[in-house]
Amino acid sequence: MSVGGIEISEDDYPEMEAVAAIQRGLHAFNQEMGGPYDREPVTVLARDANETVRGGLLGLTYWNWLFIDWLWLARDARGQGLGSELLRRAEDIARRRGCTDAYTDTFSFQAPGFWERNGYQEFGRLDHMPRGHARIWFRKTL
Repeated sequence: MSVGGIEISEDDYPEMEAVAAIQRGLHAFNQEMGGPYDREPVTVLARDANETVRGGLLGLTYWNWLFIDWLWLARDARGQGLGSELLRRAEDIARRRGCTDAYTDTFSFQAPGFWERNGYQEFGRLDHMPRGHARIWFRKTL
């Protein structure tokens, strides 16, 4: 199909250059509209005595916000305060970088109470994602 002389196609396995072109284009537009990202990764790891990763937090700081993308602990490492410590350290990194707020999203089966206990407030929800559950967005002022 062609629209305005531009061919539109579907691609289940796009070339990396095609993906990169989309990412570059959107990043450039976002920075044009919102200012420089100053995107920096945030990584906080929990390792056992054998240096095996038992959990961690992956996120980004940009536009004075901390985005928490992933927070995971091995099942046997949960309930010991490790998650809160990972989160506290990520928030400390974000504050040092000038961040004033943080946000994340999770599912109703992924312990939303954890976020509430750590000072996060729900600000959005999609029910039935997946069926019988919800996707929930949380934020916190740092």
